[in-house]
Amino acid sequence: MYRRDGYRVVSDDPMYEIVPYIMDKRYDASNSITREIDMDYLQTYIGKCRKRGIPMNHMSIIIAAYLRTAANNPYLNRFVMNKRVYARNHFCVSFVTLTPIKKASTVNKIYFNLDDDIFTVNEKITAAIENCQDKESETAMDKLAKALVRFPGLLSVAVPIIKFIDKHFWLPLSIVHASPFHTSLFITNLASIRVGAIYHHLYEFGTTGVFVSMGQPSTKIIFNKEDQPEKRKVMELGIVTDERIADGHYYGQCFREWLKYLKSPELLEVKAERIVKDPDIKVKNPKFIVK
Repeated sequence: MYRRDGYRVVSDDPMYEIVPYIMDKRYDASNSITREIDMDYLQTYIGKCRKRGIPMNHMSIIIAAYLRTAANNPYLNRFVMNKRVYARNHFCVSFVTLTPIKKASTVNKIYFNLDDDIFTVNEKITAAIENCQDKESETAMDKLAKALVRFPGLLSVAVPIIKFIDKHFWLPLSIVHASPFHTSLFITNLASIRVGAIYHHLYEFGTTGVFVSMGQPSTKIIFNKEDQPEKRKVMELGIVTDERIADGHYYGQCFREWLKYLKSPELLEVKAERIVKDPDIKVKNPKFIVK
């Protein structure tokens, strides 16, 4: 079955067909894990970029590393809808951004090419954040939300209809593009409000299969390669995943690769040489949407 935002996965492994029926809700299928980033690697790279006149930030590095990992591991870009597994025909990231209006917040959603380098990722994220600082600007989500609350009682009718259509058919791309809940990755930077990493729930509405929270950096005692204790500044990542799109072995492999890129962000300065195609998409020439 084809959706406008993805292709049906037809796996040779019958468990991929069975598991979504056993765990038909994302909160049923959620697994949580914590990973720590050594801040020295990020700070050193950010310093090198600044010397080159490039205003790099932590979130850009983390997202660029995840994007490259997803380019090599296509299961990360899958989602489950109505007990069926799909592979997205695009890659996007949603994240919360503070706005100057009454210190409120909005959600940005950015589309990427799977071969984007770290500089392209950083430019897109920086542009989106700067756009939110403009009091006159609105994201697509802001416009959709205003339309839904404009008329009393509309939400109680419109939201159930939207959820039903999304589950059993497909939503118009205009709504998919506006919805931050239809995303490859949802990430929140809790360090910006001085809070530690949390395990954020996966939304039942939409297609989010991975949620990451960036915690406030802290100093910890860790053991180095010589098995000697030393103080290091680390950032915790609270990660919640939908186990129906990949098993623990696959996720473990992905997170090790993700950390490898976070330790050596220079690897992300060139476009991905190859993009691994999802092996279970049976469409001959699947289209990949870039917005």
